Amino acid sequence: MSADQVLRTAVVMRLYDFTYEQLAFHIYDSRALRRFCRIGIADKGFQKSALNANIKRISPKTWERISRDLLGHAQDENIEKGRKARIDCTVVETNIHKPFDSVQLFDCVRVLTRLLYKARDAFGIKIAFTDHQRRAKRRMVGIQYAKNERQRQPLYKDLLKVTQKTIGYAMKAEELLCQLYSTNIVLLELLNDIKHYGDLARQVYDQAYRRVIQGGSVPADQKVVSIFEEHTDIIIKDKRDTHYGHKICLTGGASNLILDCVILEGNPADTDLVEQMLDRQQHIYGWYPLKVALDGGFASKDNLLKAKERKIKDVCFAKKRGLKETDMCRSEYVYKKLRRFRAGIESGISWLKRSFGLTRCTWKGFRSFKCYVLSSIVAANLLTMARKKLAPA
Repeated sequence: MSADQVLRTAVVMRLYDFTYEQLAFHIYDSRALRRFCRIGIADKGFQKSALNANIKRISPKTWERISRDLLGHAQDENIEKGRKARIDCTVVETNIHKPFDSVQLFDCVRVLTRLLYKARDAFGIKIAFTDHQRRAKRRMVGIQYAKNERQRQPLYKDLLKVTQKTIGYAMKAEELLCQLYSTNIVLLELLNDIKHYGDLARQVYDQAYRRVIQGGSVPADQKVVSIFEEHTDIIIKDKRDTHYGHKICLTGGASNLILDCVILEGNPADTDLVEQMLDRQQHIYGWYPLKVALDGGFASKDNLLKAKERKIKDVCFAKKRGLKETDMCRSEYVYKKLRRFRAGIESGISWLKRSFGLTRCTWKGFRSFKCYVLSSIVAANLLTMARKKLAPA
């Protein structure tokens, strides 16, 4: 595939929220999509494996550069000048199940056991171990259906015991593989997988033991909520809803284009992000916006001062937090107008979630998570720009 074809198929995938299998079918089936993707009418298109391998090669930095180039084109076409901005945060969840201790312990047992079978059957390595998957699954289901803590405790103890045994088998296998992989490089990947999941399994065992048996609590930044997407953060929103994924901060423009997107690690407070988001606008356009509208979570006197130091004339926080309207804006009328303008970012976020799959990322790994989010932003901006160009003057 050429670079042009890869980029165009990636945009089609995010535009229609296709899976790779659906993407391969629709490119083969649709003459319009084939023409857009620069695939000849006589060609058969590409298999889903080829599409996957090529689209995943596009790095997050490349997607960000593409987004910046689109904004430059929008500026040249007088679609968006970056003079007016609205900023808000949302959460994109990773593709994991609810992180119950029992389910995670079972995941550890089945994944490590699968790797042990692979070492024994595929590579002929003599590893002595017992398959505890059925026992672990029964304990997990029993815990889920237990009526009270009294019934749950012995089931948890047995599940922890089984997990500890499986971790022990994996450690022995790791020692054997360390001796053999120097003569067989193919074993290196298997050794890395056993090390990776073994370390995560020990961490899951430790946090489950501390929480369930010892009755303690584990800080959010020390928790593993999935051994498959270990980069996942715990995001508590408005002290009510708990999400498992990553917080993203979006800057929208008056044209409904997404001017900037920052994918954050951890759960930083909104008040700590204002300076960074404003400086990124200056980096993108070469100047700060004249008017900025932000969600109430960003509000503070310090952030207002920082915005005013950057020669931003009107700064509107959706919640005042003790600030006066006339301190933020030139008049109460301007404040109310900017406050209504800020609400538009909520509809933009809703559109991204409904139409471009930003409710949940289905790609695996943190690098792919970034690519998924940024490619969705690029596809959304392309559609917005097309609508602006086609709109009657």
